Amino acid sequence: MIVPKFKKNTRSQKCFSSLVKLRDIFMISFCLLSLTFSAQEATLTAKVSKNKLGLNQRLRIEFSINKQGGDDFSPPKFTNFKVVGGPSQSVSQSWVNGKVSFSQSYTYIIQPQKKGELTIGSARIKVAGKKILSEPIKIIVLDAVALPKNPNDPNYIAQQNIHLVAEISKSKPYVGEGVYVEYRLYVSKNITIYNAGVTEAPQYNGFWNQVIKINGYPLKKGKYNGEDYNYFVMQKALLVPTKTGKLTIDPMKMGIVIGVPTGRSDFFGNVITRNITREFSSARKNIRPRMLPLEGKPANFNGAVGSFEFNVSLSKEVLKANESSQIKVAISGKGNLKLFELPEITTPIELEKYQPERKEKIKISASGISGIVSDLYTVVPQYKGKYKIPSVSFSYFNPKERKYHTINTDDFFVDVLEGKELKPVVDKNTLIKQAVISSGKNFRYIQKSRSFKPTKRNDFFKSNLFYILLLLPLLTIPIGIFIVKKNEERSNDFMGNKLRKAEKLAKKYLSEAQKQLGKKEAFYEALERALHNYLKAKLGIETADISKEKITEILEKRNINSKTIHQFIDVLKHSDFARYSPVTNTEMEKEFETAKQVIVALDKQL
Repeated sequence: MIVPKFKKNTRSQKCFSSLVKLRDIFMISFCLLSLTFSAQEATLTAKVSKNKLGLNQRLRIEFSINKQGGDDFSPPKFTNFKVVGGPSQSVSQSWVNGKVSFSQSYTYIIQPQKKGELTIGSARIKVAGKKILSEPIKIIVLDAVALPKNPNDPNYIAQQNIHLVAEISKSKPYVGEGVYVEYRLYVSKNITIYNAGVTEAPQYNGFWNQVIKINGYPLKKGKYNGEDYNYFVMQKALLVPTKTGKLTIDPMKMGIVIGVPTGRSDFFGNVITRNITREFSSARKNIRPRMLPLEGKPANFNGAVGSFEFNVSLSKEVLKANESSQIKVAISGKGNLKLFELPEITTPIELEKYQPERKEKIKISASGISGIVSDLYTVVPQYKGKYKIPSVSFSYFNPKERKYHTINTDDFFVDVLEGKELKPVVDKNTLIKQAVISSGKNFRYIQKSRSFKPTKRNDFFKSNLFYILLLLPLLTIPIGIFIVKKNEERSNDFMGNKLRKAEKLAKKYLSEAQKQLGKKEAFYEALERALHNYLKAKLGIETADISKEKITEILEKRNINSKTIHQFIDVLKHSDFARYSPVTNTEMEKEFETAKQVIVALDKQL
């Protein structure tokens, strides 16, 4: 009997072993997933859509448990609230890159029943027999707000989802202490911003101010009225109060193009948006600067507020006559470096001192004003000798320590080795005795005879010089008459003289702005300062502390025609706007010529 032999089916064996491996992997994964869930600590969190709302508005509250197995969920009693929707339940579970997450939520829509600060109590749930509670949440309920008839109105949606806010770093600084104002544009996540621009720049009356340059508009995350928002920092400025009292920061206004969802979708399921343009305005902000303390205030204090170092150095201590040396007075640190004068150096009259050369290396950033300011004096000795340059002191107020500091330097000595001797002052009534000096030739023989020779005589009459001097008056008289007539014509030309004087004055005030042509921010800052300085010199008023309306009123009282006033105010406004918009060099040159013409016109009328 022949027993047949069967060949082994190796393919079936491979499939069977693969199924076994797949089953093992599934079982291992399930065990790991179960271990992960069991390892998580169960927490019940409560989250609201807004922390502040009107009495007639609603809010959404969501309770979430992060672990499976939760049962017997009990919501809070919602005291002082009315439940108008819910609960709705949802479950989500994910496993990404080995990280497992689970969430089961219960959502309610509620409406407040009264105003004030209300509290939503704790919800509770049981997980594996353990009771877990959520944290209570406080809600601020204000007066009822005006609600639109159509809640899908794009303007209403934009108003509810976009907010322009001015944030200040300190509301009660010292006079001279820097504070920051930051303008933030809060945008909810379902709104798209296509374009935004400043339509009216804020006014900082009573402050020295400097706009801080921002590189781009990076997107940041934050909260507005308790809700999650994205926001952009649109502008940031450093303000240094120059006086006490209530100072107001006017609103900044922006025109914004917004993409608002319409609630409809296209064929592919994409949300359809509608573009609208709206103007948004920040709220007014009040700052109340404090006066610097009088206690411990040094006599030489001149308004320096911050943290500083003070140094005086001499380039050469040993000199020859007419050889120069430099004295450097330098203040470095962080504070209001642009708003106080450096201490002045005094030197003996024998050392001729020239006007100092001011040098500034200042950086204005988000951390404040920092850098170094120095005066460089040139001194030239006139006489030989040793001279003393007295010590100098500098005082400043540190707002963090709330006290004054005074720094004193050492005396300097300049030794002049060569040069004229300084003659002592002698009283005229005092006789000075001098010793008789014999040179060996004090007594000589007297000559008894002389021999005279005739000298050659040079006769002035009919000489070349004689004829030149004779004809010179005939030539100078007509030239003098011509010059006198020209001077009379120039003196009688009142309008021409006024024009020339005004043009010279305009060039004087606008010289700094002309140097900054091509540098947008520096140019417009110098241009605005020149206009204010001109009015300050002419009218004796601090125009930096008053509004454009007040300037208009003052000029009208001085009988300046309305066209010139309008041109002057326009230049000031353009200086504000141009800092935040693209400007070409040609436009800056045109603005410079306009400012020059305005000053000339004003000066002629004043």
